[in-house]
Amino acid sequence: MRLDGGCLCGNIRYSIDSLPIDAGFCHCKVCQRSSGAPVVAWLTIPFAGFSYTGGTIGVYASSKDFQREFCSCCGTQIAFRAKSQPKSIDITLCSLDDSSQVAPQYHIWCQSSVNWLHVNDDLPQFMDSGPDGP
Repeated sequence: MRLDGGCLCGNIRYSIDSLPIDAGFCHCKVCQRSSGAPVVAWLTIPFAGFSYTGGTIGVYASSKDFQREFCSCCGTQIAFRAKSQPKSIDITLCSLDDSSQVAPQYHIWCQSSVNWLHVNDDLPQFMDSGPDGP
């Protein structure tokens, strides 16, 4: 499976050449603050299957162990990953050229959901980090 994507202004381009591990909606406060949205859809892939193909990415240390990567021109958030030796990388699902190729499978960090957002799908909802979390 090959997927391509990039930022709003076209400065950043990336390519994915591996099968997704999973995809889901994150409701955590850090995703809310970093995106300005109540929820962010993420695609998780093996780190080895991801590469930037154009532009220079900006990096922000959003916590002690993790970083967010974004276009320093337009601000589009592209990725979330462990700072050292990541085994996987999370890509913002809607930064894909065709985001309909991968559908989210669950909701995580629902304990942080904003009270005016009502999720009406049948996907599993996890109060914490989700199916593989603590």
